[in-house]
Amino acid sequence: MLEIRPNCEHCNKELPFNSTEAMICTFECTYCETCATTILQNICPNCGGNFTKRPIRPKNLLKKYPTSTKRVYNPTDLVAHNERVKKIKAAND
Repeated sequence: MLEIRPNCEHCNKELPFNSTEAMICTFECTYCETCATTILQNICPNCGGNFTKRPIRPKNLLKKYPTSTKRVYNPTDLVAHNERVKKIKAAND
C-alpha cells in the first residue's frame, strides 16, 4: 500500500492525500508536479526512474488506511542531478 507522503522532497510543498500535484517514482519518492517535471526533468534524483501521478486515497479510507506523517525533505543537488540526466538521456539515445 502506498504511504502517501505529505510533502515534496525537493521544495517541501505540502502534498495532502487528495493533492492532484503529487508525483511519485517506483520507490515512492514524492515530489510536486513542478519539481518533478520541470526542475528534475521527469527523472528521480534518487533512483533515476521516471515519475507518475500519485493516486488519491479516498477520504472515507483514511481512518482505516492513514497516510504517512513522515516528512522527507532532501533538496536535490541540481548540478549533480543535471549531469546524471545528461548521462541517462545519452544512454537512451
